[in-house]
Amino acid sequence: MGNKHILIADDEPLTRKSLYELLRFEGYNVSLANDGEEALQMVKSTSVDLIIADLKMPKVDGLELLKRVREINPEITIVLITGYGSIETAVEAMKLGAFDYITKPIIDNEIKLVIQRIFEQKRLIEENRALKEKLDGTIRTKFYNIVGRHPKMQKIYNLIEVVAPTNATVLIQGESGTGKQLIAYALHYGNPLRKDKPFVEVSCGALPENLLESELFGHVKGSFTTAIRDRKGRFESANGGTIFLDEIDTFSPKLQVKLLRVLQQGEFERVGDSETIKVDVRVIAATNQDLTKLIKNGMFREDLYYRLNVVPIFVPPLRERDEDIILLAEYFLDKYKEKIKDKKIEGFSSEVKEIFLTYHWPGNVRELENVIERAIILCRGNIIEKEDLPDSMQEIKISIAPSKITNLPLKEALRRSEREIIEEVLKECKGNRKLAAERLGINRTTLYNKMKEYGLMDFQY
Repeated sequence: MGNKHILIADDEPLTRKSLYELLRFEGYNVSLANDGEEALQMVKSTSVDLIIADLKMPKVDGLELLKRVREINPEITIVLITGYGSIETAVEAMKLGAFDYITKPIIDNEIKLVIQRIFEQKRLIEENRALKEKLDGTIRTKFYNIVGRHPKMQKIYNLIEVVAPTNATVLIQGESGTGKQLIAYALHYGNPLRKDKPFVEVSCGALPENLLESELFGHVKGSFTTAIRDRKGRFESANGGTIFLDEIDTFSPKLQVKLLRVLQQGEFERVGDSETIKVDVRVIAATNQDLTKLIKNGMFREDLYYRLNVVPIFVPPLRERDEDIILLAEYFLDKYKEKIKDKKIEGFSSEVKEIFLTYHWPGNVRELENVIERAIILCRGNIIEKEDLPDSMQEIKISIAPSKITNLPLKEALRRSEREIIEEVLKECKGNRKLAAERLGINRTTLYNKMKEYGLMDFQY
């Protein structure tokens, strides 16, 4: 830590002195500035990793300092100190690029945790760069229990590999059924210090507010009618390990405040108790909602969002991973063949594969898994056919029979313009580029380039 340089900018001598002593004791290299103007001069002449600045200072205040430092060196991280009356301004500063804010009076443990998170994230960024260079060109079809070869999935694998060994809070966002739980597992079991400790999952949307609070934080006997004995909550059960909070968007305002405190200070009280409990828990949250919209509607705290969103992971829907659909179908086929021993199923008919590639998959990977399990049970032969699929999928019209265009490779259809051919095949395939490329006898990259060339990228199917 000795090579990490922290600059404290505050016009209050007592604040400067107390922070200086605290951070020097923690092993950091610390410099002091009396105001924002002096801090700017030091940034121009000295290498600084982190600035801790008061929001209200003469000459150059914290917001102005933030803007100007980002122009000089965007790699420098900034944390603002604010009074409770200025929290809205502090959150605004986070939108402008501040890493975090700390409210007065400053709590030693809180600022130490914030600084640890900052340098952990800086290390993550460096490791991610190094890993990207190392894995450039390497394609993995499976990572832990996550299956997929799509470029978006490769990015997720790389990110998990870098983030898992840390204590960084992760927010996993994606539609229902995309596999957010599997990513949480990978983050837990990829952490050498936590993988042998508890992994505790809480489906927050399944419980009403009063039960969810008790479930998460525990309660003491007599705190409510049915509390006949003391009960330990999920955060205590997860101590040393990981807690996975699914459907975090369902948290009530009261619970959001309690969670914010756990993230900031690692402490809470059981329902009906005044004794403070300290825990060491890594928090992974997940949602299928757009939290920024909930913030605008006043349903989710903006400061909590920024504390959860230290490392965001966006899981794409299955319809955006068309090259993974057959890969996943074959994976689930192998999985359920093991469970259903009396079936000798070898694969899927070409019609079923085309239906899979054309279908929209509103339930994502979970729906695909259910479809495969059902098809194995219903299948009477050794190949899964169209009649083994749900009715809604059997209704999908697939043109297997050769047509005047789609049976010809692109080069053999020169009597028609390329644009007309591509446009017609895309219509027949409902915009599915993988299927269209197969019909045309070209690879997807060629099709993509042709679509760009002929202005078909925004073509409506």
